[in-house]
Amino acid sequence: MPTELQTRTSAGRAISARELALRVLDATLLDREPPEARFAQLTLGTDMEARDRAFARLLYTTVLRQKAAIDRVLALHLTSEPKQRSAMNLLRLGVAQLLYLKTAPHAAVGESVELAKRRRLAPPGLVNAVLRKLVGQDPPPLAPLETLPDWLSERWTTSYGAELAAAMAAAAQKTPPLDLTVKDDPEGWAAKLGGRVVGPATVRLADAGQVEELEGFTGGAWWVQDLAATLPAHVLRPTSGERVLDLCAAPGGKTAQLLVAGAVVTSIERDATRARRLRANLQRLGLEAEVVVADLLDFSPVEPFEAVLLDAPCTATGTIRRHPDIMWTKNAADIATMAALQQLLLAKAATFVAPGGRLVYAVCSLEPEEGPQVLERFLEAHPDFARAPIREAEAGFLPTAEGDLRTHPALLPESGGMDGFFIARLTKKA
Repeated sequence: MPTELQTRTSAGRAISARELALRVLDATLLDREPPEARFAQLTLGTDMEARDRAFARLLYTTVLRQKAAIDRVLALHLTSEPKQRSAMNLLRLGVAQLLYLKTAPHAAVGESVELAKRRRLAPPGLVNAVLRKLVGQDPPPLAPLETLPDWLSERWTTSYGAELAAAMAAAAQKTPPLDLTVKDDPEGWAAKLGGRVVGPATVRLADAGQVEELEGFTGGAWWVQDLAATLPAHVLRPTSGERVLDLCAAPGGKTAQLLVAGAVVTSIERDATRARRLRANLQRLGLEAEVVVADLLDFSPVEPFEAVLLDAPCTATGTIRRHPDIMWTKNAADIATMAALQQLLLAKAATFVAPGGRLVYAVCSLEPEEGPQVLERFLEAHPDFARAPIREAEAGFLPTAEGDLRTHPALLPESGGMDGFFIARLTKKA
């Protein structure tokens, strides 16, 4: 049987799109590594064509998004999981192709068997037998909350109620559209790219294809950024010439927003690799900011800033629709760890704000411990800060009773949803 077209890694080893997807899945599900980071590492220096890269990404993303259903199917056909840790991921890839991607059975089954032989992962006969039983079948009908891991399903139901939690889970199962933040003329760019305007400067594309091939990419007319991720910089309301500090700034979407508004921006990023990516993104956009590689907790500016934006690291459960790996690489214990870190970061960020200045705190988590609870503890300990309530007219979305902003995946269902964010705006007393 002819095997799948292969390419060469930087080390000279042949690797197919399916094996690439398998290695990314192993890193994600077995070692809790971000899939895109491992994907970039494995494809660096290879001659793999764009379509094969796209196929590999589609494979592992489908497994991560549909893992609960895939595992339920496999449980019906396995008396026990294979001893080799990555053999289960190989079977998941096969199921994803047959049930969700509707790959030709001879390719889905045949290439899975060949990969089992090449990697010595599981008895080829077992792989062949299990997958052949699934030819022509449809995915199992899971209720929306059943697609989430138990810990997350229970948390969302408790925090948001069963109806909204189910709507959020259903939205997270759908492949999201591509959101672009444009420098200017959103209506014009929507017409050029075949999209629709869904925010102050956001153009949404339902079927974008290769991002780098879209009109305006080379010229730096726009950047990729979910609509929800634009809101923290938007409600900060930077003005021309204002000195603004963007903390935890990579990959640079919020920095770019601030610069387009005319602010003078200093961007802080702890990770040197991510800082290089930030600089490269700004260079493509023709924008310039002071980029400092530093740990926020160790950073000491010469003078305070008129406005500070902290988009804090978090469990990122609000971004599952774009990053389904979070369902399987995070757990309830991570929430307390991240909330404790956020408390430290927010207190430190407050020291950078000039009297009378503004501070926006944001997290892309849907967990209350990482949003409103962090904020309430901060306000109790810092009487020199007070909420500056966000208004619906400026944000485009109804704020909470306290004046904060909470977005979630079930918003804008008619056009593809949005990520989940918690955003609060504060002022420091003069």
